Amino acid sequence: MKDIEIARKNKLENIINIAKKINLEEDELEFYGKYKAKITKEIDKLQNTKDGKLILVTSINPTPLGEGKTTVSISIADALNKLGKNAILALREPSLGPVFGIKGGATGGGYSQVVPMEDINLHFTGDIHAITSANNLLASLIDNHIYFGNELKFSKVVWKRCLDLNDRQLREVETGLSKEKNIVPRRDKFDISVASEIMAILCLSENINDLKKNLGNIIIGYTKEEKPIFAKDLKAEGSMAVLLKDAIKPNLVQTLEKNPAIIHGGPFANIAHGCNSLIATKLALKLGDYVVTEAGFGADLGAEKFLDIKCRKLEKNPDIVVIVATIKALKYHGGSPLEDIKKENLEYLEKGLTNLYHHINTIKNNFGLNVVVAINKFNTDTNNELEYLTQKLMEKSIPVSISNGYQEGSKGAIDLASNILNNIESKNNFKFIYDLNDSIKDKILKIATSVYKAKNVIYEEKALNEIDHIEKLGYDNLPICIAKTQYSLSDNPKNLECLEEYDITIKDIELKNGAGFIVAYAGNIMTMPGLPKKPAAESININENNEIVGLF
Repeated sequence: MKDIEIARKNKLENIINIAKKINLEEDELEFYGKYKAKITKEIDKLQNTKDGKLILVTSINPTPLGEGKTTVSISIADALNKLGKNAILALREPSLGPVFGIKGGATGGGYSQVVPMEDINLHFTGDIHAITSANNLLASLIDNHIYFGNELKFSKVVWKRCLDLNDRQLREVETGLSKEKNIVPRRDKFDISVASEIMAILCLSENINDLKKNLGNIIIGYTKEEKPIFAKDLKAEGSMAVLLKDAIKPNLVQTLEKNPAIIHGGPFANIAHGCNSLIATKLALKLGDYVVTEAGFGADLGAEKFLDIKCRKLEKNPDIVVIVATIKALKYHGGSPLEDIKKENLEYLEKGLTNLYHHINTIKNNFGLNVVVAINKFNTDTNNELEYLTQKLMEKSIPVSISNGYQEGSKGAIDLASNILNNIESKNNFKFIYDLNDSIKDKILKIATSVYKAKNVIYEEKALNEIDHIEKLGYDNLPICIAKTQYSLSDNPKNLECLEEYDITIKDIELKNGAGFIVAYAGNIMTMPGLPKKPAAESININENNEIVGLF
């Protein structure tokens, strides 16, 4: 049975009843129908409530189709609830780009899903659309200001427009070609909305006032003297905050097993910081005894940014990290051709273990956090492969469980949930990879060598110039967000095994002053993805019964 059919067959609980499970009252919700709601309860009202335990789910480097990290996260939360624990999910919102592209939706799969899956995967409560509108309002205000005389003396505009779809045609565009008087044509670019700085700002803001302040601090351009021009110089932060007044409120939905899930914010991990909102995570920690959250793609991207960027603002680190591994991804990173990863091959599997061991070392030794490995079972996995992988990890005293949440829901993750509970009280020795007072280059070097396994970092001239510029402006004490391919530890998506020594090449640097971090672009990373040769959009349709088909 397809995911959408499983989800549709499930009878949903009224969201009021889901809210009651985590002690939320009806007047603390804004309803979007019977099964979705915005949570209006403020964290300040819960300040005397003890935080729950934080469980971060990450993974090894994925294949192009992903490794089921969200499915595992959902199954863990359901299994913890089945074991009698008060557990809440705190996940990201899906972007329309992957939904209509190659990966499909991001609501889990099989019998471990968040629902209503069609709504969540499509327009949901309109949060990403609000971010798109706020982003493009700012772009419009910039060009309108220039049209009416350019009082702020823009010499260079650095703010880009955005769209929540994959469209490579928009990576480089010409704007202002109408030949109207005072319109200044220029080369420009679009980002996908989830790479917008406004998405990062929404996800890292404490409340509406903090949001407004951070929006005002966005650097939108520079004068001829390289003096920064801010969004607040255009008096843009107020109107942008108005567009985001509902988007900043976390969304409450449910799992197929009728457990609470807070879904809010959705920055990509390969081009942004890859985790859900600060507000949602903080709220979940006050409402639940256990919070299951995830960080995008492999531990080198999502987990590193969760720990080095988000945790500094969260002022709390995960109590345990679950690293999701799949047989097919291990074989893929062990040299197996993509078309053969479903065939049994212990040789490729053994070679691919290098990738898993590296991520375990990063989390356990570099960050100092407890680790459990979840082997996400697929129906193509053989018993030989599963037994081999389990035995290899046990020999190294690494806690490991096979997770089959896709086929069995919570029942398939009971062992994993029990393993988490058995290890979550162990002492952590959490530490950041870098100190904020390190130089920009030192911060990047520490990430590259300890997290990416690189030998060194090479900088192109454009990146060096930007580093020099940021240092002169005095913003060099911010965290680093590296935009890099998700498919490899290196910056080369084809270097899957990473057997030989390699360097990381930084091609550009960008200051995201409103979000409070510096982006370093490694390799040929694009902030506006393109569609594959056969996009998922070709299979998505609506039938005569007004039912969506082909969404996965």
